[in-house]
Order: sequence, then structure tokens, then C-alpha cells
Amino acid sequence: MSRQFKVFLIGLLLLAGAALVCSCSGAPQATPSLTPAPTPAATFYYTYEVVNSYPHDPEAFTQGLVYEDGVLYEGTGLYGRSSLRKVELETGEVLQKLDLAAQYFGEGIAIWGDEIVQLTWQSHVGFVYSKDGFELLREFSYPTEGWGITHDGKRLIVSDGTSTLHFLEPETFVETGSVQVFDGSGPVVRLNELEYINGEIYANIWQTNRIVRIDPDTGRVIGSIDLTGLLNAADLSQPVDVLNGIAYDDENDRLFVTGKLWPRLFEIELVPKSF
Repeated sequence: MSRQFKVFLIGLLLLAGAALVCSCSGAPQATPSLTPAPTPAATFYYTYEVVNSYPHDPEAFTQGLVYEDGVLYEGTGLYGRSSLRKVELETGEVLQKLDLAAQYFGEGIAIWGDEIVQLTWQSHVGFVYSKDGFELLREFSYPTEGWGITHDGKRLIVSDGTSTLHFLEPETFVETGSVQVFDGSGPVVRLNELEYINGEIYANIWQTNRIVRIDPDTGRVIGSIDLTGLLNAADLSQPVDVLNGIAYDDENDRLFVTGKLWPRLFEIELVPKSF
């Protein structure tokens, strides 16, 4: 055995001994940090109780619904039948109406100050009217489809039929941000009519009897409302379409819902669902 190889072996033995001494000493040893995974936040589920039922124009293909100053404002859709309306809640009487040009399919509406903003479906054009006279003040454009619209007092919130909610600057309509909506099963798509209520976004899910309550900061669904059976058999005897339309009376804490071509509009209270 060569002298160099002997020196190499002695070095290895010395290193092994030093490691053994360290491991047997009282010095604290580093241990891996085990951080528990965060517990998923709970989703609350609700059914409903009907408080009041009001007449609703069965010719109104409801796309947007807002309650303010004791009356309803409603945006309706379909080509050649789209409109903006002011409606008396108790009777369903149309107090004021503006018809859109036949090439536009009207969608959601929102009241911003003394103006009304209305979207269209696939034309990429929106309209701004005076709230009092429905006078067209200006138009604006956007790159997505237009479905629902509401606001949180600082920004407009717009849905486009996907799982994305877009935040727009109310004067310029420039997009300032967006959020992806999700629940425990993944992205929640087909977000339709919107209403901002007490810090949450309520959204109809198109072609379902479901309204979801959304955290606007995270996009997480924090509540799910099942409105199955809201229309009775007599109401279903005529052609009706899907649930769509959410309005909130902030002063009296009243929640209103209706649907496309529905003959009734309902004031409801949410009831926690038991399983």
C-alpha cells in the first residue's frame, strides 16, 4: 500500500470520527419544519323562503336588474327586443322604456351615480344613459362578451360568461384588474347577472338555479344558494327561460330575484341549508 493511499484512508477515518462526535453531542440538531396545510375555507349553502311575489312582464328577457329609490331598473335581451326599463315593483308596470337598436342584444345594467351603464352581448359595445331620462350620453367598447355588471362603489365589476370577473374604471372603462372565481371543484364558469351586496358579489350561474356569493378579493365562492322550485307549476305553464336577475334594496335589506320571461319576481330570504 502506498504512503499516499495510507494518508487518504487516515483522513477519511478522522472525518468519520468527527461526524460521530458531533452527532452524539448535546448540540441541538436541525429538524424539518412541518407546516400544516391550510384548512380550506367553508362554503355556506342556502335555500330560500319567499317573502313576497310581484308581477313581472313575461315578455321581458331579463339580463340586468337593479333596485334604487323605490323602483326597479331592468335591462332585457334578445335581438330586436332588447330594452332598458324603469319598473314599478308592486305592479310590474313599465314606467319608462328605451328600446335598443335591433342589432344589439342587451345584457347587464348598473347604476353609477346619476347614470345607467348597459352592456351588450357580442357587439363589444356598451351604453351610458342618464338615469332620469334614459338619454344616451356616450358609448364605450370592451374586448370580451358582455354578460353581467355591478359595482362596489369604486369600480365596475363585469362578467363575460367565463370564470373571470373584470374590474373597470367607471369613467374610462379601462380594465384595472380581474379575478378568477372558483369553488371546491375548480373554476366556476358561466357567471351571468351580478349584484354587489354587503361586500360580496352575487352571481347567477347561467342555465342553473344557483346563485353564488363571491369574495371579490380572492374569487373564492363563499356561499351557494339553491333556488330550485321558485316558480310553481302554474307559472311554468307558459314558456319561461332560466333564472337570471338579482337586485338588492340596501335601505330595507330586501333581496329580489327573477328570470328570463318569468311572470313573477320574488323577494326572498336566505335560509341556511341542512344536509
